Amino acid sequence: MKFIVTGGAGFIGSAVVRHLLSDTSHSVVNLDKLTYAGNLESIPKELCSDRYSFELVDICDSAELDRVFAEHQPDVVMHLAAESHVDRSIDGPGNFIQTNIVGTYALLEAARKYWMGLNGMGKAVFRFHHISTDEVYGDLPHPDEVSGELPLFTETTSYAPSSPYSASKASSDHLVRAWLRTYGLPIIVTNCSNNYGPYHFPEKLIPHMILSALAGKSLPVYGDGSQIRDWLFVEDHARALVKVATEGKIGETYNIGGHNEKRNIDVVRTLCSLLEELVPQKPKGVHRYDDLITYVKDRPGHDVRYAIDATKIEKELDWKPEETFETGMRKTVRWYIDNSDWWERVLSGSYKLGRIGEKG
Repeated sequence: MKFIVTGGAGFIGSAVVRHLLSDTSHSVVNLDKLTYAGNLESIPKELCSDRYSFELVDICDSAELDRVFAEHQPDVVMHLAAESHVDRSIDGPGNFIQTNIVGTYALLEAARKYWMGLNGMGKAVFRFHHISTDEVYGDLPHPDEVSGELPLFTETTSYAPSSPYSASKASSDHLVRAWLRTYGLPIIVTNCSNNYGPYHFPEKLIPHMILSALAGKSLPVYGDGSQIRDWLFVEDHARALVKVATEGKIGETYNIGGHNEKRNIDVVRTLCSLLEELVPQKPKGVHRYDDLITYVKDRPGHDVRYAIDATKIEKELDWKPEETFETGMRKTVRWYIDNSDWWERVLSGSYKLGRIGEKG
């Protein structure tokens, strides 16, 4: 099959592209605007065969989307293009509204016109897979606030987004489902927990902490660091996404989680411990990496806890994460140690490991 992957130069998108090219026989069209977080170096050149092509396109550009659909004739669209950083959405929500809502609308319309043309030719096999986040559900009680079994996000959990980012993603989810209900467009939606792994733009928690520690910079932790997230290794997520896109049931939603609920402060301490082992030679003036941890004012509207119930995808599509938190974190830290050429080029741009989101 031929896949269009929007946002294929981003963190999760590039993992999907790498998986499709290295572990399947499918063809891939990587459609990306190449914003600050898009990086074609996240797709190794040795994978770029005649099964791979790249289109420099903004998903808000309807004319260009129509051209891409007509030219490449995809069987599947995997929609990952999005502004995704909560802190940036606090500083400037406009880009999130434009890309995540208006862009999704433009892509849905381009896909619908293309799909209707396929129907007219008697070739109706087509899927639109929208990739979203667990943040659309809001947050869950902290373990200290409840007794007994802790609740989890399921596919039927009501939406209650907290940030401009999660509200924009919730909006795009509703648009996608409306295009099924109103027009019959064959869609599937997935909502995932926090991803981590190789090729992650260093504004996000885990790469930010790794690279800051290696540079001897402070490791800022919001509030007391008790916020809980469910961590999913990005390559496990990529495998799940392709399985959903090819085997999932039209109209269904699948939650994808890593079964790894961890407090933010424990994630940072784990990273420091791994760095103590793997990079014992520290920057000048640093005695221990965890000495760099500093507690800063909490993020406005910071969600307390996210946790995914991934029972549905496990039972219906036979998917489970292969990496534990321990194995995935070790692989991640080792990758950043071994691939300084990638992240040094990233940090040669405008982003220099500074804190974002302080305006809120």
